[in-house]
Amino acid sequence: MQLKISQALLTTYEIDKVPGPPRNEYGVSLLINNGYYCYLYFGHVKRTMAEVKVQQGWLSGEILETITGDGKYYSFKGIPYAQPPVGKLRFKAPQPPLPWEGIRKATEHGPSCPQKCIFTEAILLGNEDCLYLNVYSPDIMPTSPLPVMVFIHGGGYKSGSGNDDNYGPDFLVTHGVILVTLNYRLEALGFLCLDTEDVPGNAGLKDQVAALRWVRDNIGCFGGDPNNVTVFGESAGGASTSLHVISPMSKGLFKRAIAMSGVPLCDWSASFVPQKRAFMLGKDLGFETNDPNELLEFLQSVPSEKLIHTNPVVLSFEEFNNNILKLYHFTPVVEKDFGQEHFLTEDPLEALKNKRINDVDVLIGFTSEETTIGIALLEQSILKQYNRYPELLVPRKILMKTTPETVLEISKRIHDYYFKGKPLTVEVMREFITYANHACFVYDINRFISRLPKVGNGRRFMYKFSCISNRNVYASGGLKYGIQGTAHLDDLMYLLNANQHKLKVENGSKEYELINFVCTVFTNFAKHGTPTPDSSLGITWPEYDNSTKAYVEIGDTLTPKTAPEAEAVAFWKSIFEYAGLEF
Repeated sequence: MQLKISQALLTTYEIDKVPGPPRNEYGVSLLINNGYYCYLYFGHVKRTMAEVKVQQGWLSGEILETITGDGKYYSFKGIPYAQPPVGKLRFKAPQPPLPWEGIRKATEHGPSCPQKCIFTEAILLGNEDCLYLNVYSPDIMPTSPLPVMVFIHGGGYKSGSGNDDNYGPDFLVTHGVILVTLNYRLEALGFLCLDTEDVPGNAGLKDQVAALRWVRDNIGCFGGDPNNVTVFGESAGGASTSLHVISPMSKGLFKRAIAMSGVPLCDWSASFVPQKRAFMLGKDLGFETNDPNELLEFLQSVPSEKLIHTNPVVLSFEEFNNNILKLYHFTPVVEKDFGQEHFLTEDPLEALKNKRINDVDVLIGFTSEETTIGIALLEQSILKQYNRYPELLVPRKILMKTTPETVLEISKRIHDYYFKGKPLTVEVMREFITYANHACFVYDINRFISRLPKVGNGRRFMYKFSCISNRNVYASGGLKYGIQGTAHLDDLMYLLNANQHKLKVENGSKEYELINFVCTVFTNFAKHGTPTPDSSLGITWPEYDNSTKAYVEIGDTLTPKTAPEAEAVAFWKSIFEYAGLEF
């Protein structure tokens, strides 16, 4: 039977370019023109499959509708971007992906890395074979290549994934960009450091580089522009993004970077004697040795579940430092240079000082009430610990480098500045959240951007995110204390659809308008290198420099301001000076 379809009717159907004869199992499929097929089912288009060829082989994805009903997009999930890092590849740098035969189904996410969720405390066994990414494209055959945004999830380098339970594409793809999300190895699997050539550390960051290389080599197959890639991430993903700005491995793989609520200077991102911590991990698991090769052989032999949520403290007081605000055991490290390709071989501050960074545009910022996300933990235990041991108020980067007497004096100064001598109970929750916002995020983010040098044509922009609506699910714990604002992760609720929260987005609602507004700001930066390329958002976003310290508050509108949290930043600078450390 031969069927004909008029050209005018073509636009009402889903059309996909597929190789060879059509393989849709539903109804009939029609060859339209030049290798395009239109799948029909009783006169209507059935949910169609889209197939693309990447360097490793053919992928079969699907076309989905956004939750807002604003359009459709091509979805390709669970794409391997490196070999499974298992067996003798455990803890080591990722290896290039292997080809496959036939057509690989790409409609389900790949496994997550084994982990314990830092928010729910659920153990997720996942799979060590976790190096997969997801590509979501509004158009796989656009008239001109589309900008690409690659998202790096947070989670303290010990939990999270790129899956759409938290990071769905529905909002961003309607703004004409391709979204890529990814998994990378976590905790010891991703950040063990033995100070050896085989395991110098940062395997999880090298996973991210491998994903960026895959994007460079393959994103054109999805309609993307490999020369216009923006890396963005939140929390540990923001700190990772900042490190890609510095890393020689990442040079040339992206054009722009958005670091959200995280930089490598933050306490929770800092490493301390990472090799000793690796040996302590072995000891905690029942294997004592002084030989890194013996340790590696042992740690490669233990089941992956034994490497989840370990607690290899190297100093006794780390038992109390071990909370969501201050300490994660396995984090990025400065690698020893063994002559091979390396991710980071100097302290980030030194790299910034010596202008050894990549020539990219940078947008960096934080939310108005970051640490309201942790109020339940503050109520349960953290406030009591800080009240009992006041030195916990002191940043780890100071604790590790000064005397006990100095630590006690600094803790007193911090206590006086934020709490005016009051005991640390729920009665001072408002004050504690302010302290934690500043100590865990604000002053370090200010330190980082104030030191971020201009190289080449790279531009610098700063923001404070303060949108408030029913999408601020992570800030809800603060309401009973009269704290209203945007918590850690709440900003992502306006950029990425978190399926796990099942929040409806009704056209015309405040939430719908804010989503479109925020996505416009961030995709403008990805497309043009500035959040305001024209006058449509009401302002011209000023570049950041150390004289004006210009930034923009992202609320219901864009509001230009200067010197974010200036008084608090000045206080913390005085603390560093008292400790004899560089701010």
